[in-house]
Amino acid sequence: MAVKIRLRSQGTTNHVTYRLVVTDSRSPRDGKYLEAVGWYDPYAAKDDDKVSLKLDRIQHWIDQGAQMSDCTESLVKMAAPAITRALQEKRVKAAQKRRKKK
Repeated sequence: MAVKIRLRSQGTTNHVTYRLVVTDSRSPRDGKYLEAVGWYDPYAAKDDDKVSLKLDRIQHWIDQGAQMSDCTESLVKMAAPAITRALQEKRVKAAQKRRKKK
C-alpha cells in the first residue's frame, strides 16, 4: 500500500480549511484516512494560527515510507525545516546510489 501525506478539504464553499492526513494514495481526496496529523487554515488572521502540525507523527510516517504531496511539503517546510532537509538529503543519497549502479 502506497501511503501519502496530503491535504483533505473541510469547511464551507467560501471558507475552506484543510486537514493534513495520512492516507492510501488510491483513496479519494476527501475519503477515509489513516491518521490526521495537522490542519491548515489559509484564512486565519495571524500566521501562528494558520498551520498546526504534529511533527513527531509526520516524521514517524516519513520514516515508514510515506510520501508528501507538494503542498504538504511546503507547509511542513515552513513549520519544521529540519524534516524537509532530512528528506531532501535522503533523496540525494538515493539518486547518487542509482547513478553509482549505472
